[in-house]
Amino acid sequence: MPHRLRILLAVLCGVSVANIYYAQPLLGQIGADLSLPAAGLGLVVALAQLGYLAGLIVLVPLSDLVDRRNLIALQIGAAATAMMLVAFSTTSLQLLIGITVAGAFSVVVQVIVAYAAAISHPEERGANIGVITSGVVVGIILARTVAGLVADLAGWRAVYSGSAVISLLIAAVALAMLPKDVCPRRKKGSYARAVGSVVTLTTTNRVFRTRALITLFLFASFGALWSGMTLPLSEEPWRLTTTQIGLFGIAGLVGALGAISAGRWADEGKSQRVTGLSLIVLVLSWVLSAQATHSLVLLAIGVIALDFAVQAVHVTSQNLIVAHAPESAGRIIGSYMVFYSLGSAIGAISTTMVFHAAGWGASSAVGGGYAAAALIVWIVDLTRTSRARKQPGRNTARLQSPHAPTGIQNERNY
Repeated sequence: MPHRLRILLAVLCGVSVANIYYAQPLLGQIGADLSLPAAGLGLVVALAQLGYLAGLIVLVPLSDLVDRRNLIALQIGAAATAMMLVAFSTTSLQLLIGITVAGAFSVVVQVIVAYAAAISHPEERGANIGVITSGVVVGIILARTVAGLVADLAGWRAVYSGSAVISLLIAAVALAMLPKDVCPRRKKGSYARAVGSVVTLTTTNRVFRTRALITLFLFASFGALWSGMTLPLSEEPWRLTTTQIGLFGIAGLVGALGAISAGRWADEGKSQRVTGLSLIVLVLSWVLSAQATHSLVLLAIGVIALDFAVQAVHVTSQNLIVAHAPESAGRIIGSYMVFYSLGSAIGAISTTMVFHAAGWGASSAVGGGYAAAALIVWIVDLTRTSRARKQPGRNTARLQSPHAPTGIQNERNY
């Protein structure tokens, strides 16, 4: 894959995914403007993630059936329309509808990742996914920083109207500059089966099931921090502005970019080590983030550690699940990302509710609990795998068979 194409795909991912994360540092302004109660502010972020989930199930499977270049441009344009609805909303209902629709069409990110996975050579697939998904993380993090700055200067509505304009521009860029998609297509009539892939993959493939469950808890922890930390930072003793809160995104960016090499490590067969060490770092990051009411420095270090760990595990997991079925990358990644959305929504809702009831210390305990759960899933699966390999005469052919129903056959790197 040419380097400039990787960069273009990373930029498209970053701009698109930002649409569903602008709200996180803006919750205070949005709530005050549209009279949303503090306990319900997490719903704004959660509905974006639930819309994303719906898009993963309904829209992403299309990428295995139609030209991905055209699909990418169409979905980015649709997301821009929804962002404009958010910008001009006068009631909380209009806002929530717009946020949900924008979330649904922002799944174009996964179409882009599937496109990249499908056209990559096997020996560089992990590295390519690492670079492109780093664009996703950069988009998520800079969305918070830019949103905070723009909101302080021109109000939260300017964030969404500006995003709509930018999205329309990059839709035109995608249509004009992306190479024509010549990847093989699945047979007609397979859309219904593709939509049901999340159930099929979860019930029949151990690698997918394990990685999906880890991702559920991984992004619940991620969402708990990024949706929740706005609340203590905007109160005493800090009273930070949205711009100042958004600057913590720079710390997250440092951590995320530090994990770009995770894809290359996965290509080298180090997936288990990367996953285990990263999940330990994730758990420890919450010890630091819990000090947000006492030390901004410790919080910043915690943010760096958390974003490093999340990106490393996320890239490794995606590389594993598509490695031996690149032609079906759309349905596989779409199914996997269902768990990402569920986790993000759970984290956003739970952290705001717990903070409202018991403060940041309790919210941090919840976020750390999600991280610990992800680590436990990994340890249990590693233990079972090790025991299975030691059992004499155990038949492992099914896991490596080219006829396995899920299309994820070889677990060499797992």
